[in-house]
Amino acid sequence: MPDFKSLNKKLHLNFKKIELLKTAMTHRSYLNEHRGENLEHNERLEFLGDAVLELIVTEYLFNTYNKPEGELTNLRSALVKGEMLNEIGKKLEIENYLLLSRGEARSKEHNRSFIVANAMEALIGALYLDQGYQGAQKFIITYVIKELPQILKMRLYRDPKSLFQEKAQEMTGITPSYHLLDEHGPDHDKHFTIGVYLGRDLVAKGEGRSKQEGEQQAAERALEEKGWNEI
Repeated sequence: MPDFKSLNKKLHLNFKKIELLKTAMTHRSYLNEHRGENLEHNERLEFLGDAVLELIVTEYLFNTYNKPEGELTNLRSALVKGEMLNEIGKKLEIENYLLLSRGEARSKEHNRSFIVANAMEALIGALYLDQGYQGAQKFIITYVIKELPQILKMRLYRDPKSLFQEKAQEMTGITPSYHLLDEHGPDHDKHFTIGVYLGRDLVAKGEGRSKQEGEQQAAERALEEKGWNEI
């Protein structure tokens, strides 16, 4: 069993109820192998944390940047998307504290990235319940909004679908199309694999917890594949 008090201290989380942190790190699959333990999985906390994260990031961007709605939306999307949360979670090494089934623990990297991103949202939800708005806000500013300068520097806030369509039409005269290649997982945790095509040619694949997220990732990878990021 991971030492959740150690995680609490390491990230300066200051949880009053350490059980909330434990719940935030508990994946549904773990309960299937440990039915005798009095544990909850983290999906309800994830639901709450997703809303709290979006609100706090939105408030920060609104108060910090005098930009049009569309630009603020793109900045927010870049900060709260699953890929970014996974990267932050990996930096914080929360993967070492996740309670997973043996199968999930051995799963491929892309599957675990969803789990890490979800755990980050659950952690924010747990902080909100334990310490209120200010506790969640402190964590988000310290670890999530910290990534904003890099997002601005690398222009990661650009909408990849719009950019790829613009570049594809400019360079090839073809409008990209997106097709669902695969979907897996239970209804509460669907993952979608989307392919982006130029004509009949598959350029890149993307994955996400929604078809839209999969399309965005596919477009992002297609821009890299074609070398159109900096054109």
